[in-house]
Amino acid sequence: MDFVRGILDRIVLVAGIVAAGCIPSFIAQYRQRVGGRLDQVIQDLAPFQEIANQFHHGSLQELILHHLASPDSTFHNEGAAIQAMVNSAEQLRRALEALNTDLFHQLVYLIAKIDPLIARATWEAFLPSFNLTAESIIFAFIVGVIVWLAFFAVWYVFARLIRILTAR
Repeated sequence: MDFVRGILDRIVLVAGIVAAGCIPSFIAQYRQRVGGRLDQVIQDLAPFQEIANQFHHGSLQELILHHLASPDSTFHNEGAAIQAMVNSAEQLRRALEALNTDLFHQLVYLIAKIDPLIARATWEAFLPSFNLTAESIIFAFIVGVIVWLAFFAVWYVFARLIRILTAR
């Protein structure tokens, strides 16, 4: 039984370190996807910004208000769509800013405010890799050891229960 535990605990330790080492890579790919979406929204807003520059003193908000004040429902709905793009750009800017920090703060941000659509798209295209930065290696080691210790705790509780049940 000790032989099996010895092999399993080493497998769990290595697997935990490797899996945890891929988390920074996922965060980097998520951040790149957020940046790409922000670039696209900014590109989509560019023609409206040109119109705002020509007719509304460069104020995109004035252009939006002009659209929203229109009795024409198509024009009004277009204003709402432009406002949605502006809101999306602002949200993506905040996300990108939060993700341009250290690994710990990136992880906290993603746990608290991950966008499920971006996360799903990132996961579908995710290519696991192990970043060789000091921060990533330390993170992988710490998480791997935590997983390893959790394995030991479960193993010993399970072994204790078996001993108690077989003793009766």
